[in-house]
Amino acid sequence: MTTNQSPISNLQSLIYLDHSATTPVDPRVVAAMLPYFTEKFGNASSLHRWGQAAFVALDESRRTVADILRARPNEIVFTGCGSESDNLALRGVALALRAKGNHIITTPIEHHAILNTAAQLEKEFGFEVTRVPVDRRGVVNPDDIARALTPRTILISVMYANNEVGTVEPLAEIAKIAKPRNIIFHTDAVQAGGYLELDVDKLGVDLMSLGAHKFHGPKGVGALYVRAGTPLLSMQTGGSQERARRAGTENIPYIVGMATALKIAQGERETVNARLVALREKLVVGILEGAAQSQLTGDPQNRLPGHTSFVIPGAVGDEMVLGLDLAGIAASTGSACTAGSAEPSHVLAAMGYAPDVARGALRLTLGRGNTDAEVERAVNAVADVVGKLRRK
Repeated sequence: MTTNQSPISNLQSLIYLDHSATTPVDPRVVAAMLPYFTEKFGNASSLHRWGQAAFVALDESRRTVADILRARPNEIVFTGCGSESDNLALRGVALALRAKGNHIITTPIEHHAILNTAAQLEKEFGFEVTRVPVDRRGVVNPDDIARALTPRTILISVMYANNEVGTVEPLAEIAKIAKPRNIIFHTDAVQAGGYLELDVDKLGVDLMSLGAHKFHGPKGVGALYVRAGTPLLSMQTGGSQERARRAGTENIPYIVGMATALKIAQGERETVNARLVALREKLVVGILEGAAQSQLTGDPQNRLPGHTSFVIPGAVGDEMVLGLDLAGIAASTGSACTAGSAEPSHVLAAMGYAPDVARGALRLTLGRGNTDAEVERAVNAVADVVGKLRRK
């Protein structure tokens, strides 16, 4: 007798090394969310006690996020995801300041939520966009940003940490360029939210995008920090929720989940990061030794603690991912938002990698639950998969 067992029925026995794509929801986060699906199900805009209970949860969540960012509660806007936060930041500021200027500066290694929004502003609304280059490590030079400024520059958007290669960007140095000139400075901190310091004043940013599912919160909720006084045109109209910056009934269970997840992640950050860095270095050494001629991409040290990324000659990224999946290991080639694309990574291209080299991209990203034994198994699996692909 045969059984029709699903190939995804035994996920618990697999090794998950794709935390930059998404993370499992922390059980403590699930527990915090559950009451707001059931007995505390009210609409935060309703006046009765069900609505009041929801409003209190919304208010407390906003204060939790604000405290972590060293911001004011009224500077936090809850959104549907990190991409929406990026869209609201770029489009909202650009259109609000259209009469003042039409020039935006960003980099070519941003997430597509930034790149495609900037391209739309360029094509459909007449904005000028300068994409300042990065070096081989994926680092943007603040001096290049300074040289790109024009009298009509209104917005700079540079990500905090890159999702494909893990490189951390020099935000505070860029802020020193933007602030004296009264240029709005936004950062996509979606990948950084659970691992790096988020003090908006130390970083010098006016807007910061976050997405909960990158730090063990639920999918479908994000936040945008908007410094008081920053011009922002709402992109979603309707009711007056989120101080009229983002209309729509607030998703209270998910907002509670996001705030809880961020508090846990930031509270445990130093301990978790130290452990992840140790695992990361073990993984890097193992891959470089086990897969001949492989190269680490991104900045070797100034990168996200659990992030590793490589280009491996003689192997195609998607084929490596499928081979590793058959070996029980979840990996990726880069951004989950562009998985399956026939085009090589735009990030690696911007860093100077030739298309045939970039097609051999592999990303392995660690999380809280990974172990030394899993890293050893992953190293052996990569060597085995690469060896088989090279012999094809």
